[in-house]
Amino acid sequence: MVARAVTVAFDGVDARRVDVEVQLVGASQPSFTLVGLPDKAVAESRERVRGAFAGIGLALPPKRIIASLAPADLPKEGSHFDLPIALALLAAMGWCRWTRWTAGVRSANWVWAARFRPWAGPCRRR
Repeated sequence: MVARAVTVAFDGVDARRVDVEVQLVGASQPSFTLVGLPDKAVAESRERVRGAFAGIGLALPPKRIIASLAPADLPKEGSHFDLPIALALLAAMGWCRWTRWTAGVRSANWVWAARFRPWAGPCRRR
């Protein structure tokens, strides 16, 4: 099953839609792979999501987890991809009824204690 969430990537001052798709594949060694041109901060989302899940008593399934950030040609930067990756992963694991989060763009940092840390984005209040 593929579960989806929507977020944005910033291209200068423009926000461009990014579809986060997570799929669980059981035919190989357990792993967590991010594809779609993620930078180092986005690649570290794997560990932040894993740690946040552990903080609330959830373990990642013993399957291959593939998280795709589309479009693949758009560079993805920053840690605000944590929440949409986590939501899509929860849906793929069957913890939610929805397989697509469409009510709005999901964006936040998810910290180790499974709390949300406010993320001001590119337009911070003074």
